[in-house]
Amino acid sequence: MVTPSTPRLVVAAPSSGSGKTTVATGLMAAFAARGLAVSPHKVGPDYIDPGYHALATGRTGRNLDAYLCGPELVAPLFLHGARGCDIAVVEGVMGLYDGAAGEGELASTAQVAKLLGAPVVLVVDASSQSRSVAALVHGFVSWDPGVRVGGVILNKVGSARHEELLREALDSVGVPVLGALRRARPVETPSRHLGLVPVAERRALAVSAVSEMAALVSRGCDLPALEALARTAGTVPGGSAPWTPDFSPTHDHPPRSAGRLDQEPTRSAEGLEEGAARPAGKAKPRIAVAGGPAFTFSYAEHTELLTAAGAEVVTFDPLHDEELPEGTAGLVIGGGFPEVYAAELSANEPLRKAVAELAAAGAPIAAECAGLLYLCRELDGSPMCGVLDATARMAERLTLGYRDAVAVGDSVLAAAGTRMRGHEFHRTAVEPGAGAAPAWGIRGRERRVEGFVQRGVHASYLHTHWASEPGLAHRFVERCRTS
Repeated sequence: MVTPSTPRLVVAAPSSGSGKTTVATGLMAAFAARGLAVSPHKVGPDYIDPGYHALATGRTGRNLDAYLCGPELVAPLFLHGARGCDIAVVEGVMGLYDGAAGEGELASTAQVAKLLGAPVVLVVDASSQSRSVAALVHGFVSWDPGVRVGGVILNKVGSARHEELLREALDSVGVPVLGALRRARPVETPSRHLGLVPVAERRALAVSAVSEMAALVSRGCDLPALEALARTAGTVPGGSAPWTPDFSPTHDHPPRSAGRLDQEPTRSAEGLEEGAARPAGKAKPRIAVAGGPAFTFSYAEHTELLTAAGAEVVTFDPLHDEELPEGTAGLVIGGGFPEVYAAELSANEPLRKAVAELAAAGAPIAAECAGLLYLCRELDGSPMCGVLDATARMAERLTLGYRDAVAVGDSVLAAAGTRMRGHEFHRTAVEPGAGAAPAWGIRGRERRVEGFVQRGVHASYLHTHWASEPGLAHRFVERCRTS
């Protein structure tokens, strides 16, 4: 059952590093331990935190990204994820008011909170302040009257006296203190060059970490008061209906296609005219989706869209499976950390050969970031699948940011002119050879082309969220059906 008035909280902070992941994940687990069905969400394009959220709640962690999907899809995607839940917890991104660079409030935690009509709990690192905390919180409370900060959780509190001083200072602001977490040994959540280590790589330790977060929050926070605050959220603004993965050319999710670099939209990503007939009664194509520790970056909605478009989706692990699933008609390889597992991926020569043979046969293959690296000839000297005439290596600089892109030509994934918003997040570089067309033209101040289109292969660094263009999944499934 879906209710547009699901109790909900947004956990935010003045800046990154304040402890919102610990508080949000611990709060999810603590609510679940109280017998509540908890819907976990993450603002922004982060793939890793939702894995910890899923451990905490037993439900799929989902992203709410107003840049990738558009503000109009934030509430529908939230309602889709919150089906059957008693309460929802949304973890913010960066600082409360930080969003896409140069885009005002777009994709900020504050914008998502307003789109959901949800109260905000502000997590403040109080380790180096006392009375000044009141000025900090007052600024965040008063900056945007449309954002309702319903309470504060003080993190890294040094002592009982320190907590007393902080609470006294905040009395003048009129925002209740809903928790105080003492400074202690950090919860064991190791990081590397792209953030926390994903759950799939350290499941036993991740389970222990989530348990520690839950205990920390349960000891230091007023859970009944936080639940009561969540119940003040009311109805989600705008009368939104839940998002659905079902797609047709006249679907309620309008495409964001935008012609070539300067043209207006002429057709959807599906590449079909309005009302065009679809094949009926054909067998479901089997689409293999890469998983396991090396390929952990994916949005749950992608698999749901592929299934709704008529595919049979099966998962395989390129680290261990020496064959593709029997009858594979198409391949989806998402993001992750192939650079960490380059030796193991390279050692699985039978699977690398199977992927190369599938590509040579013209089967549709959609690869993002880690998938792109896996399709190259080599990665840091380790042989990969050799589908693309390109080599990949670790780079000194992190490439990070939102991108506005347009499909340069037709591919198995997108029709020429399809406009997509995406996100780059990698510390590798690819040196292309010859023979492949680019996948995307990147718009904006730095205009460039990016990625590869080669027969049935669409490979790119760009992470995209297909919910913004459901036709991509349908187009890919139809190519798998007919190739």
